[in-house]
Amino acid sequence: MEKQMLTRDQVNDLVGLLKARFGKNRERHDGMAWQEVEVRLLADPGKLWSLSQMEATGGEPDVTGVDRETGEFIFTDCSPESPAGRRSLCYDREGLESRKEFKPANNAMDLAAAMGIDMLTEEQYRALQQMETFDSKTSSWIRTPDSIRSLGGALFADFRYGRVFIYHNSAPSYYNSRGFRGCLKV
Repeated sequence: MEKQMLTRDQVNDLVGLLKARFGKNRERHDGMAWQEVEVRLLADPGKLWSLSQMEATGGEPDVTGVDRETGEFIFTDCSPESPAGRRSLCYDREGLESRKEFKPANNAMDLAAAMGIDMLTEEQYRALQQMETFDSKTSSWIRTPDSIRSLGGALFADFRYGRVFIYHNSAPSYYNSRGFRGCLKV
């Protein structure tokens, strides 16, 4: 995906949608004011484009925190299940290229980069699950440490039986119920 600029109408629609979601889910960002978020959003068209991609692929992005070092607002995919428009993906390009047949259309790491977002780490995924339950029927690839990836593995996570589970799979694997969650600092 090549970064593009949103039209004024697209910006207004997206900001309106994000504002409504922000107001509806106050528990995700207690003590934060929408006006501060909106000022940052409108100041960075590239980040708005990335948020539009998160929304278009089913991520339902919402503010879930503030970076303590930079003061940036953190938007995270808050769809109940792994975003539908980002499923059936291998973990990364190396995993995709190693498949001999039945290759999916893309891989999670490249798609996240093209969207201008970061895949969640294990720590970020666990923190998100502290807010509410996500991925009770699906699973999401998470950023995998190099020590695991260098051995051919990749990590994914979900929520079952009242807890978060972190699992491993080979990076070329893909499933129609596994996508990835991302985050974006604005």
